Order: sequence, then C-alpha cells, then structure tokens
Amino acid sequence: MEERTTLKKSLKAHWVWAIALGSSIGWGAFVQPTTWMATAGPLGVIIGLSIGAILMMLIAVSYGFLIKSFPVTGGEFAYAFISLGRTHAFISGWFLTLGYICIVALNASAFALMFKFVFPTLIENFPLYQIAGWDVYGMEIIIASVALGTFGYFNIRGTGISGRMQFLFCSVMIASILMITWMVGAQPGTGLSSVQPYFPSDTTAWAAIISIVAIAPWAYVGFDNVPQAAEEFHFSSKKAFSLIIMAIFFAAVLYSLMILATAMTQPWEGLVAEDHVWGTGAAIQELLGTIGLVLLVTALTMGVFTGLNGFIISSSRLLFAMSRAKIIPASFSKLHPKYKTPYIGIIFTVVVSAFAPWFGREALLWVVDMSSIGVTIAYFYTCYTAFTLFKTKKTVAFNPKKHIVSPFKKTISGVGMLASLIFLALLLIPGSPAFLGIESQIALVVWIVLGIGFYLVKRGEFNKIPKEELNYLILGSKEIEAENRHI
Repeated sequence: MEERTTLKKSLKAHWVWAIALGSSIGWGAFVQPTTWMATAGPLGVIIGLSIGAILMMLIAVSYGFLIKSFPVTGGEFAYAFISLGRTHAFISGWFLTLGYICIVALNASAFALMFKFVFPTLIENFPLYQIAGWDVYGMEIIIASVALGTFGYFNIRGTGISGRMQFLFCSVMIASILMITWMVGAQPGTGLSSVQPYFPSDTTAWAAIISIVAIAPWAYVGFDNVPQAAEEFHFSSKKAFSLIIMAIFFAAVLYSLMILATAMTQPWEGLVAEDHVWGTGAAIQELLGTIGLVLLVTALTMGVFTGLNGFIISSSRLLFAMSRAKIIPASFSKLHPKYKTPYIGIIFTVVVSAFAPWFGREALLWVVDMSSIGVTIAYFYTCYTAFTLFKTKKTVAFNPKKHIVSPFKKTISGVGMLASLIFLALLLIPGSPAFLGIESQIALVVWIVLGIGFYLVKRGEFNKIPKEELNYLILGSKEIEAENRHI
C-alpha cells in the first residue's frame, strides 16, 4: 500500500475562524441589500437571515462532530464515503467542487463590478460583446484575472501566509461595517424610522421571510470550508465546532448591520424604486460622501478578498483529497517541492475561475444559483453521516472509536438532514421563492451529465481499489472505519 500524502499542520484557530467568517460574508452582504429588501423588506431580510443562521448552526453540529472524529482534508467528500461509500463520495465531491470554484469566480467578478461602479470610465474601456444583456469589457476581465492570480500565488506560497491574510482582511471588514453603521445612524434625519414599513406591501410577512430563508445555504456557504482545512489544524480539532458557530453568528450580525445601514440612509422603498446598479453604494455615497463610499468599498474589497482566499483554499484541498483517493488525476495531490501546498489544485481553480468573467455576470449567476444545490447536497451528506454515527444507546454494533451515545445530537443531525432537504425543495420545486431559473436548470443538467460521464470512465479503475486502501487514502486509517460495508 503506497504512502499517503499529507498536508502540513500550520493553521491557527483564529485563522480558521476568519476562513469560515470571511468566506460566508462575500460580495452579497454589500451588493445585495436593496435586492433583498425589495423582496422581503428590512425586517423580513433580518429575520430570514437569522432563521437561516439558526438552521446552519443545527447543521454545524454534524460538522463539528465529524471534524473532531475525522480531521482529514476532503470534508463532505470524506463524510459521504464514511456512511454511503465510494459512489456517494464521488457525487458529493463532484457537486462541491463546482460550488467552490463558482464562488471563487463570482468573487473575482464582483471585484471587477465594484471598480465598474467606482471608476466607470476606467472599466468601460475595450468593449468586447454582450451576453444576456450584460456588456463585457476587457478591463473587468483583466482586473478579475489579476485578483485571481494574486491570491493563487499567495496560496501556493503557503497556508500560513493565506491564513494571516484572511484574519487581517476579516478584521478590516468588521471594523469598516461597524464604522459605516455608526456613521449612518449618527447623521441627522436618519434612523429606524426609515426602516418602516418592515415588510413589502405586496406580500405577506411569512412569504417575505421564507424567500430569504431559502437563500441561507448560499448566504452562509463558507463555514463548510473549515473541514476542508481540518488536516492542517495546528490546534485540537475539538475547537472546530465553536469556531463554526462563532463564524455563523458573526456573519448573521454583519449581514443585519449592512441591511440596517442601507435602510436607515433614506426611506427604503424609495431607494429600491430608484433601481441603482449598486443601491447600497449609491445610498451611502449620497449620505456620507466620499468617506462613506471609501469605507464601503474597503469592506466590500475585504469581503471579496476573504471569499477568494477562503474558497481557493477549500477547492484546492477538495481536489487534493479526491486525487489522493484516486478519483481524479494524481497530479492534483502533488505538493509544491518548496512550500508543500497542493499547487496544481490552486492553479486549476484559478485558471478555471478566470474563464468566468468572459461570459458576463448574468451567465455566471446562472451557474452560481445552480451550485447552491451542490452545497446543499453536501450539507445533507454531512448530517446523514453524523446521524448514522450518533446512537441512542449502545448495541452490539457500537464502536467506541466512531460512535457516541447522544439521542439529542442524533435528533439535531436529523433536523439538519430535514433542513437540507427543505433547502433543496425550495430550489427545485416550481413556484417556490428560490426556484432555479431555466438557465440554472440547464447548467445543472449539464454538470450532472458531465459527472455521470466522468464517473463511468473512471468507475472501473475506482472500484478496483481495495476498500482497506481507499479507507486509508481518504481517512488516514488502515482499519475499516466506514459505516457502509460495501464501499
């Protein structure tokens, strides 16, 4: 049996917290407030995101237990293998890879979009073509590519560098959001009176709140980056659960502060009706002037940088884990000779993401909407695996190495499974507020067909790997730890 490649333990606890929080708070917190308020009103958005955070925390119970028990790179890919075997591990990894790379691409495009708002004359050079009503310019492609290349380079240089950067970016983002909210609230004529009415007049409060709950998997995606880095923890994996919970809590608070800051600038219904390219940017600039816009651009930049950095880390680690298990080419599990990072996966993520700006923002949003399904599927696998390992009592099959008796946690993991299925239903059932558009459905079908084709090509080779060897390659144990005997 060949020796298993492992990653260096170099991540500190506060860096991992920053990876989870910074990945959860991306461009959406700063660009989407007026869009969300148009759908649900200020209070509807805040309540919806708060409920979403609680549901994510329930799902995080399963993540915390599995990270502690199986601190290996691969996260949901490894968890699906533990409970349901190699085919489900491939399905989980395939969908999650797409989700992570799409989010990297979207953050790079959001960075270029910010430049388009602040320096329109700079960006609107080298017009190329139009896709789905969106004008594509050469300069925004250059800016997005430079951002991707920069973060790819720093990630290759080592996890220590990317971890430090992540914590610094997070700290600056939090300080900027707090300053913006305080400055808006301190201006004469602003305040909570502008937040009324709390919900849109053309919908019920319940429908408004549910429409926001439906986007929770997308809004908080990022806390699940923690298990991808578990093999690199330079601290006890027992801390992972508290780090995830703190990250989700702070993410909910920061989202809510940006909604409040936007809504307090002026009566929010009027702001929404003005239909600005960047509603929050226009409102903050009008009220606070240049200093307000500088703070907002700083916060957005940090949000984009933390998203880029966090998801480059996660996507490269997921590719590394799948390659180590011999599902994808062996080159992805090679480590840089000097920096000991999975550099092929980092380069692959950056190169694939760099294609995205060429297709325009609307086309990219179709793929990202569809990738929410991949993330939700990963949530389900994680909760299901934890559900199988939590026991209500000791039985003959009880294995103290992997099982614990906890009826409460078993119930919570069951609720997490149910929440994941509800999120999936909201995305797939016609008439729901988060139902995928036709373009996103087409993208989903294409990705599924590609996955089936890739699996059929690799199936013979993959299935020949003895279960003992596969268990060792994925989980780092030569004993058979998996629940499912038919792996």
